[in-house]
Amino acid sequence: MTKVFNVLFLCTGNSARSILAESILATEGKGQFKAFSAGSHPKGEVHPLALKTLAALGYPHEGFRSKSWDEFAGQDAPEFDFIFTVCDNAAGEACPVWIGHPMTAHWGVEDPAAVEGADFDKQQAFAQAARFLKNRIMAFLSLPLASIDKLALETRLKQIGSMDGSTSSDGKVA
Repeated sequence: MTKVFNVLFLCTGNSARSILAESILATEGKGQFKAFSAGSHPKGEVHPLALKTLAALGYPHEGFRSKSWDEFAGQDAPEFDFIFTVCDNAAGEACPVWIGHPMTAHWGVEDPAAVEGADFDKQQAFAQAARFLKNRIMAFLSLPLASIDKLALETRLKQIGSMDGSTSSDGKVA
């Protein structure tokens, strides 16, 4: 039986980037990965453009909700193998202590929900965030998880986080 890895995507609001990543990994990594998302300060609702973007790209877009990372910090929570922060704010926050000591990396992507202006500009921002996240997820899925040592894996996860469209610690696109 092949191990199924649990992956948690964290963001502050759990309304856009982490939802996009959860849906993309759930689809692209089906059978090998189980994806989850949460936020340190959840907005309480998923951004409509995140759902619209997922639908346009052919990914699941129903049944998502904005939830607190506290839901995944208790004894009944799944044990995570990997936790990725997708926003700079969440990367800098004190996270709960995760059961099982998962591997972590920061995969910061600019917040599409923060884009102001015309609807077209907002839609483009969500499409770009989804593309950057999908590129990271596809690079992650190509890693030989069964045969790579921990140090090499940690290095590779950090490299994936610095791919095109990454944000630096000050929130600027690198």
